[in-house]
Amino acid sequence: MTPKRIACALALLGGALLSSAHAQPVAREAVAASAAAKNAADARKRAQETPYAFRGIALGTTLDEFRSGSTVRATPLGSVPVCETDVQAGALGMRLKSRDSLTVACRWAHRGDDGWQLSQAVVDGAPSQEHVLRFARVDGQSALRLYEISFVIDEVTAEDLRDALADRYGTPRMVTQHVSTSNAMPVYVWENAVSSITLCFLPGTRNGTLTYLLKGSDAWVKSVVRQWEASGAEAG
Repeated sequence: MTPKRIACALALLGGALLSSAHAQPVAREAVAASAAAKNAADARKRAQETPYAFRGIALGTTLDEFRSGSTVRATPLGSVPVCETDVQAGALGMRLKSRDSLTVACRWAHRGDDGWQLSQAVVDGAPSQEHVLRFARVDGQSALRLYEISFVIDEVTAEDLRDALADRYGTPRMVTQHVSTSNAMPVYVWENAVSSITLCFLPGTRNGTLTYLLKGSDAWVKSVVRQWEASGAEAG
C-alpha cells in the first residue's frame, strides 16, 4: 500500500472513530430523555389515580388508619379524633353509633375545663368554622374508608386557598351556580380520575365551603343507606 493510500485509510479510520465517539453520548442522551419522559408520564398517571389528600390525610384511608395515625390538623394542641362510635360523641352533639355502623362521622376535639369540646380544623393556616370527616363501608368492604372531608372557612382563607390549590393542581374548572337572580355562588373544582376538591363561595356571608370527595361516593353512600334501612326493617 502506497503512503497516500495508508494516509487515506488512517484518515477514514480516524473519522469513523470520531463519529462513533460522538454518537455514543448522543445515544445516551436520547435514552436518558426517553427515560425521563416515561418517568414523567408515569408520575402524571399516578397523580391521576391517587386520591387527593388534605394535609397528609388521604381520601380512601381506613378509619383505623386515621385514628392510629398522629396526623391531627386542628387547634388547640392536644386535639384528637372523636368519632360517632366513641362515648364522647354525645357530649359533642354527635350521634352515638355502634362499631358495626355502615357510616361514621368524625371530628377533632379536645378536653377542656368543662369537658369535651369541638376543636377547629386548621385550613391554609387558619382555624375553620366547621369541619367533618365521613367514612363508609365501600363496595362491600369490611373497613370504613374516608370518602369525604368538608370544611366551612372564611372568605379570606378561601381566596388564599383557591390560589394555593391552583398553584398545586392547575387551573380549576369553574361552575357558577345561581341561587337567585341577584346571588351567584362561584364554585371551583379540581379533579382527577378518582377524586375531586370543590371550593364554593357562599352568597351573603361569602364564607367558603371546601370539600374533598371520592368519586362515586354518593352512589356508595346511597347504597349504604339502603342497606341500613333494609337491615333496620328486618330487625323491626
